Amino acid sequence: MGTLQENLEKLAALAIRVGLNLQPGQEIIATAPIEAVDFVRLLAEKAYGHGASLFTVLYGDNVLSRKRLSLAPEEGLDKAPAWLYEGMAKAFREGAARLAVSGNDPKALEGLPPERIGRAQQAQNRAYKPALEAITEFVTNWTIVPFAHPGWAKAVFPGLPVEEAVDRLWQAIFQATRVDTPDPVAAWEAHNRSLHQKVAYLNERRFSALHFQGPGTDLVVGLAEGHLWQGGATPTKKGLLCNPNLPTEEVFTAPHRERVEGVVRASRPLALAGQLVEGIWARFEKGYAVEVGAKKGEEVLLKVLSTDEGARRLGEVALVPADNPIARTGLVFFDTLFDENAASHIAFGQAYAENLEGRPTGEEFRKRGANESLVHIDWMIGSMEMQVDGILQDGTRVPLMREGLWVI
Repeated sequence: MGTLQENLEKLAALAIRVGLNLQPGQEIIATAPIEAVDFVRLLAEKAYGHGASLFTVLYGDNVLSRKRLSLAPEEGLDKAPAWLYEGMAKAFREGAARLAVSGNDPKALEGLPPERIGRAQQAQNRAYKPALEAITEFVTNWTIVPFAHPGWAKAVFPGLPVEEAVDRLWQAIFQATRVDTPDPVAAWEAHNRSLHQKVAYLNERRFSALHFQGPGTDLVVGLAEGHLWQGGATPTKKGLLCNPNLPTEEVFTAPHRERVEGVVRASRPLALAGQLVEGIWARFEKGYAVEVGAKKGEEVLLKVLSTDEGARRLGEVALVPADNPIARTGLVFFDTLFDENAASHIAFGQAYAENLEGRPTGEEFRKRGANESLVHIDWMIGSMEMQVDGILQDGTRVPLMREGLWVI
């Protein structure tokens, strides 16, 4: 299994070599929670050793966020550093790689007024749009790599002392990212081949819709015109392969924003804007979520979904087998990077240009039925009780998943 330090070294190297597929002389722009500083330094060491020209990091701090949300004047919550995100977008379009270190305290903002959190989140989403567009258009190589944040570890293992919880979370991360295998790079090459086989099958069949059936769920998701399935290593616009998510188990595509019908219930909690949202459900008519609710955190969810008209439509649908390494940990991670890869999921908000033939933008993007929004919120609907059929243009149904597992 290796020591903690040995596995951290392997994870950092995996992020640079497999996640980013960093090219010699390339610049990296990283974001990370401030608690991850030691891991970020390790990532920088691996990046420079692999030929990076510059490694720039921007740290987030939950303590500062709480102070702002508690003390800032109301109108101050409408501010966000647009200048920063415009600069990041410029750097991405000029070839800088994007490295996001994920892992945060899912309860970091609990107890604060939901309306203030939602207001600040909306401002953040508006300001971040240029950078988000560059990422969703795959103008450059990017990846997300996890960090065992102490607050996150306590949420996953509430009954353990913090040090033990962090150690247990790291072990789960190493399992989920295949770092615990003898050769993680080779393991990822094999995993990517498997995902690409599923992608090839789905793209060949050209399904017009997917039908999800499970507890509380009877949902038909129409797919965008000229949709493309993606999964695993993905090419940028310049043809450079990268793995956007470490870990990843999904194959995903773009729904048609006006062709989603039925009801759906979440199978896992969602960490959103520093709060936990549990028991999400929605009812769709003509692609729009006419009703949305949650057992916990509903106010924050509804506030974020009021960002724009597209926030209540779907921008992604993903199929994930329920027996993958993340699901096999038996844990609820309260972190979208992990929980979305433990179960099939859908996402409110922005669609990805990579999920459309030719990666169109502007009017052609909309014409194909792809959704536009300032938000992108993945939430998990899959389980061992989920059945998924593909529906062809002539109405023929093809089984894709039974009891949450692939049958293709």
